[in-house]
Amino acid sequence: MTRTVVESKTKTATLGFDEPFCVIGERINPTGRKKLAAELEAGDFSTVEKDALAQVLAGANILDINAGVVYNSNPNPNETEPPLMAKIVNMVQGLVDIPLCIDSSVPGALEAGLAAAEGRPLLNSVTGEEDRLELVLPLVKKYNVPVVAISNDDTGISEDPDVRFAVAKKIVERAADFGIPAHDIVVDPLVMPIGAMGTAGLQVFALVRRLREELGVNTTCGASNISFGLPNRHGINNAFLPMAMGAGMTSAIMNPVALPATQKKIAEKKAIVEAAGIILPEGMEDEAFVTMFGLGSTKARSGSEMEAIRAANFLTNNDPHGGEWIRSNKAPEAEGEGRGRRGGGRRRRG
Repeated sequence: MTRTVVESKTKTATLGFDEPFCVIGERINPTGRKKLAAELEAGDFSTVEKDALAQVLAGANILDINAGVVYNSNPNPNETEPPLMAKIVNMVQGLVDIPLCIDSSVPGALEAGLAAAEGRPLLNSVTGEEDRLELVLPLVKKYNVPVVAISNDDTGISEDPDVRFAVAKKIVERAADFGIPAHDIVVDPLVMPIGAMGTAGLQVFALVRRLREELGVNTTCGASNISFGLPNRHGINNAFLPMAMGAGMTSAIMNPVALPATQKKIAEKKAIVEAAGIILPEGMEDEAFVTMFGLGSTKARSGSEMEAIRAANFLTNNDPHGGEWIRSNKAPEAEGEGRGRRGGGRRRRG
């Protein structure tokens, strides 16, 4: 049975067909987050720290680390991204003890992250493009790490699932030429937005089955891509993830955290409540208010997608006796769970 092993110094995350679904937390990524990008350029890592701790508390098994900031002071990522990647990796693994995923399009940043990471991180990513294969596969072999393989090549992203499968097969075969086994390849078959392509869900389910049955590889995806541009994205994601798991998908890169209700949303809701003539108790705390009126919580907590994944793990007997399901629904989540200062470590090398 195919198993992909990802390790920190003290913990292991295993992707496999008979393993619980692996959640790769995506929040440490400045893409589309102007505030975070500005903080990182200024040397402020406070949001990174909060995102790391919140994702572990919400149930992430691996944390994706992306340092893709385009500095205003220096727009060359080949110069700025490698040292920033190393800083973030060192900081995050000093806060939490789960494995990391080193994520970059800059080869120098990939190697800087690999050199800084303890244990056996996941590398994100390689594609079927010839230049990318020649740059990334030697790093995978050198550091003896598993890698995400994205099913596009020099021709771009095909809407034809047969083409995407052929690209994945090419990557697996080229990896074998470097002595990299199929169990260390985690294929991303590329999830298309269902709003733009009505067959996107059916395509990815069929692709995942083929990848499992014909290539024997584990799979992942950017889970929120399926709902891009649509209302109630959580509702679509919550249905998609268990269906993908049923087809054989073994991990997803996603946000495990339900972001807290903002003061702006709380104030807006209070105005609506008061306009309706509802008198609130004097001194009512915000947490009690948001709970009563369905705004979630004032604290970061597990998102609804995590609930769907935990339920699916239970239903597929990948949560024996429902222990994780019961724990997550009955026991309060401990503040700072998953934290711990870290020491140095040594990586296995091929």
